[in-house]
Amino acid sequence: MLALIDTGPAPTVPAPFNMAQHVLAKPAARLPDKLALQIIKLNDADAWSYARLLAAVLGCATGLRAAGLQPGDRILMRLANQVEFPILFLGALAAGMVPVATSAQLTSAEISPMAARIAPRLIVASSGVALPDGQFCPIITDADIRAMERLPPAPFHLGDPDRPGYIIFTSGTSGSPMAVVHAHRAILARSMMHAGWEGLGESDRLLHAGAFNWTYTLGTGLMDPWCVGATALIPGTGVEAADLPALIQRHEATIFAAAPGVYRQMLRATLPALPRLRHGLSAGEKLGDDTRAAWVKATGTPICEALGMSEISTFVSESPTRAAPAGATGFAQTGRRIAALGPDLSPVPRGTPGQMAIDRRDPGLMLGYLDAPEATAARLSGGWFLTGDSIVIDDQGAVTYLGRDDDQMNAGGYRVSPVEVEAAMARFPGLLEAAVTEIEVKPGVTVIACFYTAAAPLDDTALNAHAATHLARYKQPRLFRHLPALPRGANAKLNRRALRAMGTL
Repeated sequence: MLALIDTGPAPTVPAPFNMAQHVLAKPAARLPDKLALQIIKLNDADAWSYARLLAAVLGCATGLRAAGLQPGDRILMRLANQVEFPILFLGALAAGMVPVATSAQLTSAEISPMAARIAPRLIVASSGVALPDGQFCPIITDADIRAMERLPPAPFHLGDPDRPGYIIFTSGTSGSPMAVVHAHRAILARSMMHAGWEGLGESDRLLHAGAFNWTYTLGTGLMDPWCVGATALIPGTGVEAADLPALIQRHEATIFAAAPGVYRQMLRATLPALPRLRHGLSAGEKLGDDTRAAWVKATGTPICEALGMSEISTFVSESPTRAAPAGATGFAQTGRRIAALGPDLSPVPRGTPGQMAIDRRDPGLMLGYLDAPEATAARLSGGWFLTGDSIVIDDQGAVTYLGRDDDQMNAGGYRVSPVEVEAAMARFPGLLEAAVTEIEVKPGVTVIACFYTAAAPLDDTALNAHAATHLARYKQPRLFRHLPALPRGANAKLNRRALRAMGTL
């Protein structure tokens, strides 16, 4: 049996179409007074009903048009976790403009080349957030966006569902960040996640721990709850991982979403009773078995893991009604067509590692990388989009993630997944996080190195013995290095490229 899975047709894409209208218009008409969004902090919360949020979004669209912007113009967003972020993001979409979400943590040196690449017609920034060097275009503030809330509503700009909707940047963990252009239709693909991963319904209160600029937060934390008429709960600026359990309890969250690293940080302390919580969601990197087990023990609720990427968001997952086998990530969601491809770019047999590929007709797939036709074409082959992820699909259709193709290590001629080695080393007592990569110790000679965090450096002899017990000889790290923290990008994703650089120091 070949490693190719087709779970049926994807949602139909209507035309004309507007993403912001799809997200807000129906719930605002049906549930105008219901709580749509709360930006929650330790001692207060900024609450927004569906009617108020829609009015602010359409007022923002009016204000952007009055400022002289036209459909297709790009708007660089330099905003923190504050309500002006979704107002501007959806307001720009409503007006047919293209918002570009970026992390508020980026420095001027980091945001400057990104701004040059997208050539914005407008920059919107919060006080204290770094701006690009040079004068690209006019700059307005978050206060200017709030003032637009009182303007008359603009009509939704309807058009081709395949026209550019918004731009996000990849994490850049393996090189320079790429500007990913998504179409308005991308929101329709998210409906496949509501049952296939999130278990999301109108009565839910979903608390997402991520930053607004991340597609995981934008989609799972905001757009998905609003599409079904649920309530989105987002921690405001200054909230730390240690504060989240109390906020989950206080605001009666029924679903909690975060990256694995956030779960690990939360589990360092005793968690309070969370009687309203039904389950957690995890994406962004591989969820460790120990983290999952500790969360289930502490809360009595499962974590549903998903595999995705900036270019298409999540498409393989487990759900509250369908758990993945041990070690696997999940199953292809209903409406998806995926495969594991070999070097000849044809499906490999089930149980054989291959590169994950997604049907290029998937409505959630990006339009391409901005002004980078060669890079876009390199990810396409026949009817497939090539993800660069190495996976195995078993006879039951379960997908096991092995890591990025460019992260795969070669030890003694064997291909080794860093995810497998990290899972084994994470079981060492006192070790908090582990990350492995292949480093060159002298010209032409590479070894597997394990970087880890712990309260204090651990004994190398004991670490070597642990590796020998749990891993085949060729998979065992040869070097161990204690770090105060693993290098991560603005979205909390592990930066293996930075690890490799550390190994040469």
